[in-house]
Amino acid sequence: MMAASLLLRRDKKATAAHLKADLNRTDNTSGVRQLQELLDVVLNPEKPAADTDALDWCKCLIAGGDGFEDFCKTVRSYDNATLCGLVWTANFVAYRCRTCGISPCMSLCAECFNNGDHTGHDFNMFRSQAGGACDCGDGNVMRETGFCRRHRLRTGENVPSIPRDLLLMSEMVLPRFILCIIQYLRDGYIEPDTSTERDLQKVLQQLEPQISFLEELTKMGGAMRTVLTKILTNQQTFKELSMGQEENLYAKKNYEKYLSALKNSGLVSVEDKAQGAAADVTVGAEGGAGAMVLLGTTAPGSPDESSKEEDQDAGQSVGQRKRVKLSSSTKDPCIIESLKHKCFLEELLFWTIKYEFPQKMVTFLLNMLPDQDYKITFTKTFVQHYAFIMKTLMKSHESDTMSNRIVHISVQLFSNEELARHVTEECQLLDIMVTVLLYMMESCLIKSELQDEENSRHVVVNCSEALLKNNTYWPLVSDFINILSHQSVAKKFLEDHSLLMLWMSFVSFFQGMNLNKRELNEHVEFESQTYYAAFAAELEACAQPMWGLLTHCKVKETQEYTKTVVRYCLETLQIWFDAIGFIDEPAPNQVTFHLPLHRYYAMFLSKAVKCQGLDLDSLLPDQEMLMKIMVHPLQIQACLSEIHSNMWVRNGLQIKGQAMTYVQSHFCNSMIDPDIYLLQVCASRLDPDYFISSVFERFKVVDLLTMASQHQNAVLDSEQERPMLEGALTFLVILTSLRIHLGMTDDEILRAEMVSQLCMNDRTHSALLDLIPENPNPKSGIVPGSCSFEEMLSAVADFKAPVFEPGGSMQQGMYTPKAEVWEKEFDPIMVVLRTVYRRDVQSAMDRYSAFLKQSGIHTGNPWPPYKERTPLHPCYKGLIKLLHCKTLHIVIFTLLYKIWMDHQNMSEHVLCMVLYLIELGLDNQVQDNKEDEEPCIEEHCHDSWFPGTNLLSNLHHVINFVRVRVPETAPEVKREAPPSTSAEASSYGQNLREAQVFSLVAERRRKFQEIINRSNTEATQVVRPKSSSTRWVPPGTPPQLVTEILEIRESMLSLLIKLHQKLSSKQNSLSASWLDDMDTSRHAHGDGITAIERILTKAATRSCQIRRSIQDICGKVCPPVPPKKNSPTDKKAMDKEERRQRARERQQKLLAEFASRQKSFMETAMDVESPDTEAAMDLGPSEVMESEVLYDCVICGQSGPSTEDRPTGLVVLLQASSVLGHRCKNKEAKKLPTSDEEHIYPADTCGVAHDVRLTLMQQYFKDSSCLQSVSIGWDGGVYVQTCGHTLHIDCHKSYMESLRNDQVLQGFSVDKGEFTCPLCRQFANSVLPCRPGRGTEAGTWHTPTNKKTCVLVKEVEDLQEKLGLFPAVSNLSKEMELVIKDIKNTTQKKYMDYGKNPGSPDNDFLFMYSVARTNLELELVHRGGNLCCGGASAAAKRSCLNQLFHVLAMHMRLYSIDSAYNPWTKLTQVTPNREEDGFDEERPEVPMLFRDVPSLLIIFVLTMPQPLRKEHFTCVVKMLYNLQFTQALAALSTQFSPEERQAWSTSGALKKNASNAEKSFEALLSHVISELSKDKCVYKANTEGTSMLSSSVWSPQSIEFSLQQFCLPFLRLSCLLQHHLYGDNLTGCLEEEEFSSLAVCLGLLPSAPQASNNVHSASCLEWAVSAFELMTQWCAEVKGLSQMQAEQSLTLLVQDPQWAAPRLLQLPDNYNIIFQYYHRKACTACKKVPKDPALCLVCGAFVCLKGVCCKQQGICECVLHSQHCGAATGIFLLINASVIIIIRGHRFCLWGSVYLDAHGEEDRDLRRGKPLFLCEERYRVLEQQWVSHTFDHINKRWGPHYNGL
Repeated sequence: MMAASLLLRRDKKATAAHLKADLNRTDNTSGVRQLQELLDVVLNPEKPAADTDALDWCKCLIAGGDGFEDFCKTVRSYDNATLCGLVWTANFVAYRCRTCGISPCMSLCAECFNNGDHTGHDFNMFRSQAGGACDCGDGNVMRETGFCRRHRLRTGENVPSIPRDLLLMSEMVLPRFILCIIQYLRDGYIEPDTSTERDLQKVLQQLEPQISFLEELTKMGGAMRTVLTKILTNQQTFKELSMGQEENLYAKKNYEKYLSALKNSGLVSVEDKAQGAAADVTVGAEGGAGAMVLLGTTAPGSPDESSKEEDQDAGQSVGQRKRVKLSSSTKDPCIIESLKHKCFLEELLFWTIKYEFPQKMVTFLLNMLPDQDYKITFTKTFVQHYAFIMKTLMKSHESDTMSNRIVHISVQLFSNEELARHVTEECQLLDIMVTVLLYMMESCLIKSELQDEENSRHVVVNCSEALLKNNTYWPLVSDFINILSHQSVAKKFLEDHSLLMLWMSFVSFFQGMNLNKRELNEHVEFESQTYYAAFAAELEACAQPMWGLLTHCKVKETQEYTKTVVRYCLETLQIWFDAIGFIDEPAPNQVTFHLPLHRYYAMFLSKAVKCQGLDLDSLLPDQEMLMKIMVHPLQIQACLSEIHSNMWVRNGLQIKGQAMTYVQSHFCNSMIDPDIYLLQVCASRLDPDYFISSVFERFKVVDLLTMASQHQNAVLDSEQERPMLEGALTFLVILTSLRIHLGMTDDEILRAEMVSQLCMNDRTHSALLDLIPENPNPKSGIVPGSCSFEEMLSAVADFKAPVFEPGGSMQQGMYTPKAEVWEKEFDPIMVVLRTVYRRDVQSAMDRYSAFLKQSGIHTGNPWPPYKERTPLHPCYKGLIKLLHCKTLHIVIFTLLYKIWMDHQNMSEHVLCMVLYLIELGLDNQVQDNKEDEEPCIEEHCHDSWFPGTNLLSNLHHVINFVRVRVPETAPEVKREAPPSTSAEASSYGQNLREAQVFSLVAERRRKFQEIINRSNTEATQVVRPKSSSTRWVPPGTPPQLVTEILEIRESMLSLLIKLHQKLSSKQNSLSASWLDDMDTSRHAHGDGITAIERILTKAATRSCQIRRSIQDICGKVCPPVPPKKNSPTDKKAMDKEERRQRARERQQKLLAEFASRQKSFMETAMDVESPDTEAAMDLGPSEVMESEVLYDCVICGQSGPSTEDRPTGLVVLLQASSVLGHRCKNKEAKKLPTSDEEHIYPADTCGVAHDVRLTLMQQYFKDSSCLQSVSIGWDGGVYVQTCGHTLHIDCHKSYMESLRNDQVLQGFSVDKGEFTCPLCRQFANSVLPCRPGRGTEAGTWHTPTNKKTCVLVKEVEDLQEKLGLFPAVSNLSKEMELVIKDIKNTTQKKYMDYGKNPGSPDNDFLFMYSVARTNLELELVHRGGNLCCGGASAAAKRSCLNQLFHVLAMHMRLYSIDSAYNPWTKLTQVTPNREEDGFDEERPEVPMLFRDVPSLLIIFVLTMPQPLRKEHFTCVVKMLYNLQFTQALAALSTQFSPEERQAWSTSGALKKNASNAEKSFEALLSHVISELSKDKCVYKANTEGTSMLSSSVWSPQSIEFSLQQFCLPFLRLSCLLQHHLYGDNLTGCLEEEEFSSLAVCLGLLPSAPQASNNVHSASCLEWAVSAFELMTQWCAEVKGLSQMQAEQSLTLLVQDPQWAAPRLLQLPDNYNIIFQYYHRKACTACKKVPKDPALCLVCGAFVCLKGVCCKQQGICECVLHSQHCGAATGIFLLINASVIIIIRGHRFCLWGSVYLDAHGEEDRDLRRGKPLFLCEERYRVLEQQWVSHTFDHINKRWGPHYNGL
């Protein structure tokens, strides 16, 4: 010990080096001893685990004196692993490539995927649910071609061998370290059922650093993993260390804890073992009631082992205590008994399980897997602990998390076929799995109530138990399915009979679960939702293993397997029938949808016949068993019909849910398809008459099938009769025409499925993939013949690319059936079979009739087309007998008669199905038909209805009399006296003898008896003649029925022809010779008439006898004698037709009227671009002229002017907008950065430029002057738009009140003043008052007077002097005040306060005129940035500038401009330079050349009295144009080189004296240059900069062009303003003529512009005083700025008013580029990788969506960013979902995605993970909605975000 304590004091590194040296000697005993003593102290488990000192010691010791980091590097250089093996946890993004995968579970990490070549492969990206590991380099799981570059080269071969001493210390230290961890785990564990608080998480947290250290070691590569494997699997080490030394008390206690934890790790706990003997006795005693002995006590495979009992009393719903006996046929007792551990690995796994699979431990165990030795040992250990895992899972509270972690491990082990086979052979993996599954399900069994409730001995799983409800069994079943996918393992399973038997008993637990009993009185109180658990359980636990086994039974060689499975299925079915006490009739009003045993049997039969060439009969049981087997599947079909006929409505909605799930695409091929196939098999082998009558009896429509017009139905209400009859007939049609298992190839099946889905609706590619039943195992993701899926799709469907509707609704790419598919392949029967919702059948029919109309094939209402079927497989030929049996023919005859006679509860659908059956019979003739075609001899016909069974011969057989039982009240009951004369009597007797009697039930009972007798005593029993029993009357019929004889004298043929007449509603619709001139080609599509003609034609071609009969019947020229009832109905039918016609006309009229109304509404209300229909809605000022404008109030409907007392207002939406501020100089959009090298610089945007400019001004000039020299509102300006509807402001207030009291959930907040326009429902949040209309003075007001410029200038000045009068206080002025308040509240404070002293009037003034500026600029942007298009546009319809101007003007008149500082004087007068007397301390005003001209225009217009005369407006524009032009010259002159400047200055100076000098740019330019040159600094600043740029030489043309471009923005704005104030029309023009066109419009040029090329910008100038003097004065202001630096003065001088249109960022074409860069990128604010990263598409900022990390003052980052970047409008791309969300103020909405896959579909949340590509159209739509501020109108689904995004 002394040595150890000495060592402890020394430096760790030195000690380590010293010990390493000691250990390297040949005699290393002292070294070993010293190390062990040191470790005893360091790794003392009694110290708290959180003490990291021990960990540091270990690191130093292992590194042997080197630094740990260097040591890691060294070890890594010896890494010989050829596998990637990267382990990931849930939510990691990985890839799966189906082209490269051998196992369906194969997955790759992103790095290996991107480094491999998968172009053109079928791959997808996915988010791992349970975690996983990368399979790159593992040839067992994937093909080598898919390996990445790193793992393709066998790196292991050229790695040098590792020096012995490198890992020496590790081998010594690590065993102790691992032991230490284990001791901590033993110590911290507390059993769940003890009373003490159990906090396993805490123990694990303390061990976090130690386990992480182990994980670090595994990442050092192969060399270190080998060492770890040795340690973990060495049994000797474990023996020596695990118990601890004798004298160490702590270690002993610790070991005992471990032993007690081991105690209950087997399937049977220790206490139960003791009771084992006693338990055996109780079983016998209890009789069959509670005990269930599975397959006797021992199976043949094993000598009598002691049978183990399991006590199960977990609060079961069955009263008595239940002991379920575990079959002791398991060969391996270790499953059942407690575990024993032999090495560290086993104990580590044990604790991992006990602690419910902590993530770190799982990752460590998986990280070791690339080591082959470890992999095998670990797999065996895992299997050995399998039962224990299941026990822990069942007790766990976090079973979901735990399930995921279990599968995370097991999928790595069992996906590898080699490994799975090895463990199956060595460790009985299959036995263990089946036993464990059985054991698990046995914990929740209840008594089955199917059939015989009292005496049933069958038990089923209870679906409401947590085990099933929460899918707790999922990991075990998933493992089982996984290992069955390996052929070698599946074969072992199929060869092992005792296992198969066990498995069948497992399946029988699900047989008949979740039984439904029909509620007949009360509606059920509580609707249980357990049904989903039941369906999931059958699919996952029964069907998927079945599909797994079936994939290995595909060839002749595997016949034996199939035979075995079929044999055991039948045995288990027989056991089941006995257990539920089933004889021949199912219990009434009960249905279970779960018959997995039937389905196993069916699917193996189908495979045997289809793939293995087995003879069907050799696999079928006797007739009696077949009769039993058919009962329950048939019951389900009947119940489906009952459910749809609303007979189960009292059971609640869940029963409909079951009916829908049963046929739904994920379930149908494991449920309804096998059921129908099984029924087809039974039908093909049983007596057809028996089968048909069973069907009608099950469907409860036997009583309806009578010739009488009235009947009594004991079991159905009359409104249920029709749907039930339709159901029965449809079922028969499906049964006889469906060929899915009866001879169709896989490709034909796929085609039929695809066609039926596409006919119901156009489908997206992914929906179609989802809707087509995947044949085998859905986990595999391999669609049946997936290569042919795409080929098949392109064969049957056309792709419709996604298009945009004007409403902006997003379409997906859709597939729609080709025309020839509708024509030849549309199969209504398949559609009926596959529809989940009944409306889909209707939808398919509607689409079909639309196609027929469009292609001109048929215009009426078509009937479902009849489709030829693929030929039957010879084995199933017996099915055709159904169509050729007397019972069916009698039913058909009866129904044809009833339809013809208009009996109640018949329908078109019934007739349609009856005809379908006839046609099927004609198309499918029975082969062994030896009867000749000669007419039958009459004698045979006395008793039975038809002479034989062949449909052809029965069609023309005439039935004369029928005896029926009818209620006494029926019209058929004859009231005459009995026959008087003997002659009459004899004929009456004759009729009596000939009359046909028919009773389905009797027929069926008789057949049943026959079959039973035949099978009991085949030889002795004589079959009774048929005739005697035909007259049998059902016993117990109500007495009031009487027997009547009806005279019919019809055959099926004659009825068909009469129905043809009835349908075509004309007598003699078929002439005698119609057959000869028949054109058969048009028979395929049409209505009932066509169908009947088609049938008659077919029959006639098959038999000449029929042909003669048809001609006879048609040839009786006299119309057939109508039955008594017929005449009134005929008349009725005529009346009906007429009435219908009238109704149709009325409807047409109404519709037309409605359409015209709608059209007028659309034109006025919506943004329909129609410049010609400028309706009164436009409120353009042009109407103001004539008289008062009248407004319609959309609430009260009155029309009238807006008055001071009762003002009218426009419905408007105010929103803050930064769209203008995001404009750049460059026309190209900025690129989104997708690598660290790329960046976005915001400095060149319009908003930034204006901010810089204002700040610069405020440094040097007077604040109040600065605030009038620029506009704000580029960022956060208020945009006002309207839908054009008006309302009284008082009406609006009451409307808001009503909205406030409305409890309905609205998408907007009434408290914030939001509402929707009462007429067009557009979103709005304020009302803009309209000023009362002016009267007639308006006309003269605007007529121009030819005053001189100087006079107008003076008038303008006088107008400005006029003080703003405060308007009288009225309702109107109050409302105007309120609107101003609304406008101010729309944007944030920071976007309004730019002055030095906030809240000053100057600030307010600036904000007001900037609102006008913002709206004008935005309208310009919406018009495309220029006014070339002229006319009204969608944008103009939304604009309400006129009203807005008046509101702003009224507000601005309150501020008067101090005349001393009035810019107007500086514009129009040369003022003597006032010497500043002592005002030096005050800053100067902003020079005119620095001022923003459009702002001045708006200030002048808004501050002058309204309405302004047009001539004054023009005068203002002219004066300002002079200033703008001078600014243009100044800015231009700074771009010249000094030489050029000199040249232009001298050349222009010569022109100064010319007469037009003031209108010549050369003279003015030279003047500006010379004036500005006086101040050296102006031009000096830019000499350095320009010398490089001025390679181009300036010509007069280029100067002219630059000047025009510089002045254009001002002209556009003025023109637009003029348009809104005076209603002048904007004329369109070409882009190159825009300047001249605008100049003319504004009155700067005379109206006839010269040819476009010679319009000079200077010729528009008109000076009030000498131009040169004025310019000198303006330039002088600039020169006087001594304290300003030259560069700054230059920046202010050169302002370029041109901006490109606002654009969103340019996105890369492939979404993966964005995803890969951003989904792992760390947030700049919190430096973490966000859970939900998002990108701003306006500025490229990367933000955390919903991230708490970046919250500020309770507001999350996206919302914050939307306020900074877009003034509360944000457009974000969610990286992990590929969708875009819009934030608008306090609301947000999901916009959709701009990235679509190859099939034009979105992939929200990247669920499918297919490659996505940018859809340019969608992105343009998004950009357009952003620029036009229409998000609120176009997107409908808004919700509040509560600052949480």
